[in-house]
Amino acid sequence: MLFTSEHDEVRRSLQKFIAAEVNPYVDAWEEAGQFPSHELFKKMGSLGFLGLNKPVEYGGSGLDYSYALLMAEEVGAIRCGGVPMAIGVQTDMATPALARFGSDHVKSEFLAPSVSGDYVACIGVSEPGAGSDVASIKTTARADGDDYVITGGKMWITNGAKADWICLLANTGDGPAHRNKSLICVPMKEKGVTVARTLDKLGMRSSDTAQIFFDEVRVPKRNRIGEEGKGFTYQMMQFQEERLWGAAAGLKPAEWIIDQTIEYTRGRNAFGKSILDNQVVHFRLAELKTEVELLRSLIYRAAEEMLAGADMTTLASMAKLKAGRLGREVGDACMQYWGGMGYMNETPVTRYYRDARLTSIAGGADEVMLSIISKAMGTLPGTTNR
Repeated sequence: MLFTSEHDEVRRSLQKFIAAEVNPYVDAWEEAGQFPSHELFKKMGSLGFLGLNKPVEYGGSGLDYSYALLMAEEVGAIRCGGVPMAIGVQTDMATPALARFGSDHVKSEFLAPSVSGDYVACIGVSEPGAGSDVASIKTTARADGDDYVITGGKMWITNGAKADWICLLANTGDGPAHRNKSLICVPMKEKGVTVARTLDKLGMRSSDTAQIFFDEVRVPKRNRIGEEGKGFTYQMMQFQEERLWGAAAGLKPAEWIIDQTIEYTRGRNAFGKSILDNQVVHFRLAELKTEVELLRSLIYRAAEEMLAGADMTTLASMAKLKAGRLGREVGDACMQYWGGMGYMNETPVTRYYRDARLTSIAGGADEVMLSIISKAMGTLPGTTNR
């Protein structure tokens, strides 16, 4: 991946913004269990950060995906996982299909205010009985004249408690599970939409995550993204950007916590020398730093494939799988070297340990990534490598 002086300018602007407007407040937001999403997103939208690769006609900068990847990596400098994840939902999870397949109407009504930061977006796919198994969702959108009438519920919805609209995947027909779904833009203020509760999570504490119910919610069919029945396909495409975002956003936190662990172990003494002076410790940290750099190379290669118009599903799945497992490995190893203090909430390694664990679950669990990779290899039953 070759970054230009234009990329460097965006990177410096992001770094300056994060240092001034985000990191000084992260601890308070973590303690509160939420952050001021509308206020922060409006600031980011005003600076153009929420629409780097979105169409110019709807307020975006019209840049290529390399800029979105740069942003995904750079928001990893935020000293928690919850705020970057909320930003990622806005830019790379709830809006890619809308930007690619949406009509002028839905782009004007939902994409433009999401790019400007006037709206907070969320993505509604997962349900209590259908997390990684997207084809099994039960939420329905029944046709009634020019409207859809939506009934069902969604679970684990990031930004869900504060969102202005949800990119909802629902069954709009009775056909095969992969061809009976549609993506629909649903305003959260509509009658029948209920945020049932905000979920209490292990990590990502500053991100509001909700359970949402839909009781005969009526929205116009013109709020649909693209063609009816193509929602599953659109969402699978959208997932690739989500997964690559998740991998890229994990790079800087892993590097930072390794560096923090080096500093801590250099000053922590046991048995007459610093913990860092033990070869097993500094060799292990060197190995982990190498693994992070290898992951970065894989992510960049996947992004290059996307930019070239190639199918990068397998590479994105590999990157997401590796990011989740490496995050767990880094968190566990670094916490061990912090000793008893590593188990205290006052130390950064504890927050990293909790936050990083989600990568192996959200956006398709490790096992789903392995299935995708196995299918590409032709090792799944009924498949061949061609």
